[in-house]
Amino acid sequence: MPGFSEAEMETRGERMLALRRARMAASPPFLRGAFRPFFFGGAAWALVALAIWLLALAGQITIPSTFGALAWHRHEMLFGFVGAVVAGFLLTAIPNWTGRLPIAGPPLAALFALWALGRLTVLFSAAATPAVAALLDSGFYFVVASVAGREVLQAKNRNLPVVGLVLLFGIANLLDHLSAGGEIPDSEIAWKAAVALVTVMISLIGGRIVPSFTRNWLAKQGVREGLPVQPTRFDQAVVAVTALAFVAWLAVPASRLSGGLLAVAAAGQAIRLGRWRGWKAARDPLVLILHIGYAWLPIGIGLLAAAQLRTDIPQSAAVHALTAGAMATMILAVMTRASLGHTGRELKASLATAICYALVTVGALLRVTSAIGWVDYRVGMFVAGAAWAGAFLLFLAAYAPVLFGRRVGEAG
Repeated sequence: MPGFSEAEMETRGERMLALRRARMAASPPFLRGAFRPFFFGGAAWALVALAIWLLALAGQITIPSTFGALAWHRHEMLFGFVGAVVAGFLLTAIPNWTGRLPIAGPPLAALFALWALGRLTVLFSAAATPAVAALLDSGFYFVVASVAGREVLQAKNRNLPVVGLVLLFGIANLLDHLSAGGEIPDSEIAWKAAVALVTVMISLIGGRIVPSFTRNWLAKQGVREGLPVQPTRFDQAVVAVTALAFVAWLAVPASRLSGGLLAVAAAGQAIRLGRWRGWKAARDPLVLILHIGYAWLPIGIGLLAAAQLRTDIPQSAAVHALTAGAMATMILAVMTRASLGHTGRELKASLATAICYALVTVGALLRVTSAIGWVDYRVGMFVAGAAWAGAFLLFLAAYAPVLFGRRVGEAG
C-alpha cells in the first residue's frame, strides 16, 4: 500500500484485528454475526411483505410505492427477502473462507439499518423521492459487495466471483427501480436477471456445501465408499452452461436457443444432484433438505426450458419452481443449519425445524402445480401461501432465541 512500509501495514492490520475483537466483545449477541440480523430480518420481512401484498390483492389497501402492486411484491421477495439472506450468508461465510474476523457491532448494525431503510423507502417511494429509494435500496448491495470484496481480496481468496454476483444483483436492483419509473422499456429484465443471478449463486455455492455436508454426515455414520466429492470439471461445466443458458433467456427469450441451453443445463444439474447420493443421508433432515432444495433447480430450469420451447408449460410455473422452490427451500436449509452451527448448537433438526421443511416443500409443490393447472388455481394459491408463510413464521418462533441469544458456552 503506498505510503506504508511492510512493518507499518502489519501493525495497522493487527490494530484492525484488535478493534474487531473489541467490537464483537462489546456488542449484543444479535450483532456478533451477520447471519443473526439478516436471517431474522429477511424472514420477518418476507411475512410482512406477503401480508401487505395479500391485502393489496384483496383491495383492502393501496401500496404507496412507485412500483405497481405486483412489481413491488416481486421486488421485495427478491431484493428484500432473498437479498437479506444472501448478505447474511455471504458475510458469515467470508470469515470461514478467509480466516478473518466477521463484521460485527456498529458496522453490522449500520449495514442492517441500510437494508431496513431500503425496505421502507421502497414501500413509501410514492410519497418520497424515488431516486432516494433507488439509491438506498441498490446502495445496500454495492456496500455489501465492497465490504465482502475487500475481505476476499486482502485474504487472496478464490471466492471473488461470488462477490461479483452480489454486485450484479445490486445492478439488477437498480434496473428494477428504473423499470418502475418507466426509464427502461423492458419491465421484466431486472427481476428476470435477479432470478438468474440467485439461481447461479445456488448452483455455485450449493454445489460446494451440499456434497460437503452430505460427505461429512455419511463419514460420521461410518460410510467409507461412494462418498460425494467436491466440485470437479464436470460441475464447473454445469455451472458455466447454467449461467450461459440464463444469459440466453435474458437476451433471446422464447427461442430454441434459450430453450435448448436451458434443457442442457437442467439435465446437467440433475446428473450433478444424483452424483451427491442424497438418498443415503435421508435420515438427517438437515442434510436431506439441502438435496430437496437443490432438486428444485433442475426442475425449475427444465420447466423454464419447456416454456421457452412453447409447450403448454407456463413460464410462471418455472419461475415459482426456482423462487418458491429452490430459493425458499435452500434459504430455510441454510438459515437453520448456519444458525445452529454458528451458535455452537448441535446440528440436529428439531420437530419445529422438520415441520418448517415440510411446509415450505408443500407450499412450493402447490404453487408450481397450480400454475401448471394440475391443482385448482385458487385453492392451490391459498394453501401454498399459507404453507409458505407458516414455514417462515415457525422459523422465526423457533430460531429467534438462537439468533438473539448468546453462543453456547459464551460468557458475555
